[in-house]
Amino acid sequence: MRLAPVSDEASTTSDRMARASVAVGIAVLGLKIAAWRLTGSVALLSDALESIVNVVASGAMLVALRVARRPADVDHPYGHGKAEYLSAVLEGTLILVASVLSIRAASERLFAPRALEGFGAGMAVSLLATALNGLLSWQLIAAGRKHRSPALSADGRHVLSDVVTSGGVLLGIGLAKATGWWRLDPILACVVAVNILWMGWRLIRESVGGLMDEVLDDAEVAKARGIAERVAREGGAISVEAFRLRRSGRAAHCDLKVRVPGTMAVRDAHAICDHIEGALVAWDERVDVIVHVEPDGAT
Repeated sequence: MRLAPVSDEASTTSDRMARASVAVGIAVLGLKIAAWRLTGSVALLSDALESIVNVVASGAMLVALRVARRPADVDHPYGHGKAEYLSAVLEGTLILVASVLSIRAASERLFAPRALEGFGAGMAVSLLATALNGLLSWQLIAAGRKHRSPALSADGRHVLSDVVTSGGVLLGIGLAKATGWWRLDPILACVVAVNILWMGWRLIRESVGGLMDEVLDDAEVAKARGIAERVAREGGAISVEAFRLRRSGRAAHCDLKVRVPGTMAVRDAHAICDHIEGALVAWDERVDVIVHVEPDGAT
């Protein structure tokens, strides 16, 4: 059984990205509140409400990442990696709350539309906030994919949903200005809120699946099993059976059974186990591998 520690690079990157997410979230929130105050747009108000969620969720992610890095102990023999999934569930829940608040605010304006003030300044401020969020979401998603971090990936998708929200809001306000039909402002706010609702549900669904050890990536499991089967055959084993793989935050836990000829020496069977463990760790340095040897003909 082998389990590599979280690399210094992964820890440093995660901390840096989490702190950046909090800092950018606060800056974007300030810009969006300013845009709303300049224009009075209910859509921009909804956009700002989601940014409040972003700041809270980013703070939760920062705490979750630090908890997840704690080493295994007596009470948590498999480590603390699933703390990241808890953070992701919280983010998804907060996204749902923000979408409901957005729909509520927009519905009131549907029956009393009004022209917006400070259009140019408000649009410029909102565009700046959207650009900052777009850059942050791209970096968070890339870092989450590279370091297999559910919390970073979840926060990146959350921020990306904010970018989509802002883009829809800006489009709606621009069309409202061009046509003079100011009811577009609350209509677009409702449409974007529904899209956020869907994103939040997907995020919760995936995170709960991780907490329940659900296989969320069949291709990843197939690749890992293929590696084990190839190495086992090269060592003289008959087959790989009962292969299981689950994620726990950035770490992974894998157990499998290797069937070998009944006459194979213990030393040779043990060598096969070592080679399988080494190959899987080379594929993912955070995988914890347990191999059980079963001699052919055994019941």
